[in-house]
Amino acid sequence: MDWLTDIPGWFADPANWRGDTGVPALFVQHLGYSAAALGLACLVGLPVGVWLGHTGRGGVLAQQVSNAGRAVPVLALLGILLLVPGFGRTWWTLVLCLTLFAVPPVLTNAYTGLREVDRGAVDAARGMGMSGGEVLRKVELPLATPLIMNGVRQSAVQVVATVSIAALFAFGGLGRIITRATGSAGIDLTAALAGTLLIAAFALVVEYGLAAVGRRADPVARARRSAERRSSALRGDRAAGDREASVTTS
Repeated sequence: MDWLTDIPGWFADPANWRGDTGVPALFVQHLGYSAAALGLACLVGLPVGVWLGHTGRGGVLAQQVSNAGRAVPVLALLGILLLVPGFGRTWWTLVLCLTLFAVPPVLTNAYTGLREVDRGAVDAARGMGMSGGEVLRKVELPLATPLIMNGVRQSAVQVVATVSIAALFAFGGLGRIITRATGSAGIDLTAALAGTLLIAAFALVVEYGLAAVGRRADPVARARRSAERRSSALRGDRAAGDREASVTTS
């Protein structure tokens, strides 16, 4: 169990934090791959999912895209693209594979979020004379925000966790710490576990960070919190008024 007790020493070793193979440099690479893939997935998946959900068409297509995206192993797809002329071991090859993996949760949740909006609210908005675009912007998107953000969060966590396997093909990222620890000389369990902990910590930060962003982005939740604050302030004012009246009477 020496490898377990040596983990604090690994993190305290300055050599693991310097140069192009140090933790900060590998983290920046990991973050760059993840952010690029998630950004492209949102750029593609959100408009398509929102449009399909708004129009009510293409539900089967959205489901099939989601199933196909989850069924294709990223590692196998990456290995195939590395052999295709024009791709090879480039930054774009990895980002493309990760984007294809990240699109299904974004697209599916955007579609589901729009379709699960209360039809009564939509009909009422149309009855007030709103156009289709106004109904989408002012009613459907605000009410669908929690599910949309949930899809983005799921996609982000999956991508952050999946980037680590790209190190098997000599790409950068925190997965390089693990691949370096499993060389021909044997397995350095301390370094491998340290790399695993770094990736897990990164994924947890993304998970809880985007969950917090989703809660703040939800207009319904914001309105509820605002109403609760006003109600609390009103109760406080009433209590202060009652105390003042009691003091005056006495």
